[in-house]
Amino acid sequence: MSAIAGVRAIVPVLRSFDEGQARDFYLRYLGFSVTFEHRFAPDMPLYMGIALEGAEIQLSEHHGDATPGSAVRIAMTDVAAFHRAIRARGHPRLDPGIEDRPWGEREVAVVDPSGNRLIFCSPLDGAQPR
Repeated sequence: MSAIAGVRAIVPVLRSFDEGQARDFYLRYLGFSVTFEHRFAPDMPLYMGIALEGAEIQLSEHHGDATPGSAVRIAMTDVAAFHRAIRARGHPRLDPGIEDRPWGEREVAVVDPSGNRLIFCSPLDGAQPR
């Protein structure tokens, strides 16, 4: 397969309803950083790009941009280290576990304040990355 279009990344857009809750969840708790923010006017909904070690997600408060309750899988090299980091930061309504899956991955799943599910995963020892 040739790279005619030069695709660099696939960036999911997730629906967000509350800027304060989204910032606490994604920035403080999960450790993402803001890459950009946009509003058409100060009183308009926020559209924000965030990244975690180069993996980007965009959050939108605009009606119709995304469906609440979506799921995104985020492949990592060491999900156990990520799990320890988020547990150390803590969240008032979350205490995610870490699970080994029969398909050869270790996963940490969390649900954001808007109902979107993020599944962070890495291959189990000896398993091939997906």
